[in-house]
Amino acid sequence: MALAIVAPNKSEKELNAWKGIFLELAPDIDLQIYPEIKDKALVEVVVLWQHPKNILKEFPNLKLICSMGSGVDHIMSDYFPENVPITRIVDPRLTFSMTNYVVMGILNYHRQFKRYLIDKKTKTWDMTQPEIPISVGVMGVGELGGDVLDKVNALGFPCFGYGNSPKASFRYPYYYGDQIQDFLDQVNIVVCLLPLTSKTEGFLNADLFAKFKEGTYLINVARGSHLVEEDLIPAIKSGRISGVLLDVFRKEPLDKNHPFWEQDEIMITPHIASITNYKAAAPQIITNYRNLSKNMPLINEVSVEQGY
Repeated sequence: MALAIVAPNKSEKELNAWKGIFLELAPDIDLQIYPEIKDKALVEVVVLWQHPKNILKEFPNLKLICSMGSGVDHIMSDYFPENVPITRIVDPRLTFSMTNYVVMGILNYHRQFKRYLIDKKTKTWDMTQPEIPISVGVMGVGELGGDVLDKVNALGFPCFGYGNSPKASFRYPYYYGDQIQDFLDQVNIVVCLLPLTSKTEGFLNADLFAKFKEGTYLINVARGSHLVEEDLIPAIKSGRISGVLLDVFRKEPLDKNHPFWEQDEIMITPHIASITNYKAAAPQIITNYRNLSKNMPLINEVSVEQGY
């Protein structure tokens, strides 16, 4: 039973690191790296990241699909065989990095760090209103969103959660579905950590921005496809959005001619809020490889119906 890694956008150095950890932890596994796959009929487990479209049609005996990261939208948005389970990576270090990034963005806005960078250039000494009062709303309250809320709450800021479905109990005020306006009325910072599904694609759009409080600050660290990019700058110009922190984009790398580069209110980082650690991810994939061969339950299996 061969295992294939299909991640054409990973560098040779990154793929060698993955190869090395597999050889260290599971030398018995027949590991093959795309595009040098000897016999696709022998491959029963595939590990995917930003894979070529329809690549899974080329593996006739596939029994398990593993995402190389925590997200599975790259799998769900493409062809995958019915009844073949899909798993993802759950990495505490990924959560740690993501939460730190989001908290950094929140605190930079709260303490107006950008304002003081401008003041330094103009040699301006302005001590007025050093803090902006904030109330934080997190859309998507899974493992990542829940951890962000915990850290924001620990800092003493009001915080609220929003999701697509009801929750019997949640440790913070929680809104779902059509309660989006009630949620947005509570907050002036919106953090998007929604899973990317057919329901949430394009969720950050002009209609939603029109519901924002005047001057809301937006952070998107989920997926680029959540944002209707052409709707963002008009919302900034109208004053509905005061600033934005973006780590993800519909097309990456972001084109050098993209208007976001020229917009002072938009802070851009190159999809670095959290990076999957191969040393944490590989053991999970190996465990599922073993469990599959023994007909045992898989870990971190994704609900195909929900999309996460």
